[in-house]
Amino acid sequence: MALKDKAAKIDLSQIGLSAGTRGQGAKTAIGMHADALFRDEKITAENVQLKKKLAEFNGATATRKIHPEKIKPSKWVNRNELSYSGEAFASLKQEIETAGGNIQPIKVRPSKLVPGEYELVFGHRRHRACLELGLDVLTLIEELDDAELFCQMDRENRARAALSPWEAGTTYARALDEGLFPSARKLAEAASIDLSQLGKALVLAKLPTDVIAAFPSPLDLQYRWATLLSQAIQKDPDLILLRAKELRAAKKNLIPSQVLVRLLEGGGTVPPPAVKMVSVKGKDGRLGEIKFNAAKRTVIINLTNIDLERFNEVEKAIKALLS
Repeated sequence: MALKDKAAKIDLSQIGLSAGTRGQGAKTAIGMHADALFRDEKITAENVQLKKKLAEFNGATATRKIHPEKIKPSKWVNRNELSYSGEAFASLKQEIETAGGNIQPIKVRPSKLVPGEYELVFGHRRHRACLELGLDVLTLIEELDDAELFCQMDRENRARAALSPWEAGTTYARALDEGLFPSARKLAEAASIDLSQLGKALVLAKLPTDVIAAFPSPLDLQYRWATLLSQAIQKDPDLILLRAKELRAAKKNLIPSQVLVRLLEGGGTVPPPAVKMVSVKGKDGRLGEIKFNAAKRTVIINLTNIDLERFNEVEKAIKALLS
């Protein structure tokens, strides 16, 4: 038999085994090495699959349930308390109660003041609903600086239940007053806000308190009224304030648009703007001028060439009018 044929008949798997172990399935060094290679390949393949699955969640933020009492409003909170008393909030609260919690998570950042507590970024209405219902709130947690918090809060609110023009204005005004942004333009750029609308919101926020109080609610103020009210106040601030105070004191059930008309055009208990002037000539070059402003309810008296001894008579006449 040729050497080549004899070599072909050698069973290499039996090399290194004793006679008692041959044929019992034991492994040779070569066999064990093959198994190790197989296991490594299998582990490598599993790692590749796990990495593919992990890549699907790349950039995702984990959520967790947090007791709502551990979450406090931000200093930049932009929801007025009136936002939690309407039908829209009642409907949201019922929806969350039926679902057993908020489906859409809110966002918070870790509190800088109290360890274990959080500061609201957005989701104020969802948080309030869970707080009132005694439900843990589904939450995203992210480290943010003040400017990032402000911008995310504003964008989220505009995308969901938009702030009223007055709420937006007071929020923007606070951010500018506290130096969060160097200018209105920079604020508009950072938060993607229309600069013209931002300007109108700021005008509404800075209206005199009496003018705002003349409306049933500050949430009734509209962007398109900003220019009208601003121009009217610049033209005659005393008149507009007078009308606002009288409207507030009258407590009439006027709708917001009617209040606007009364402020701008008068009517009701507010007299129309009018000025009446009377000139009087007396003896010995004595002259008198009386100017009556019906809108402001003021009287201005100018007397010329009046003797000092007659001043007492003038004083008595004025006191008689005021009594």
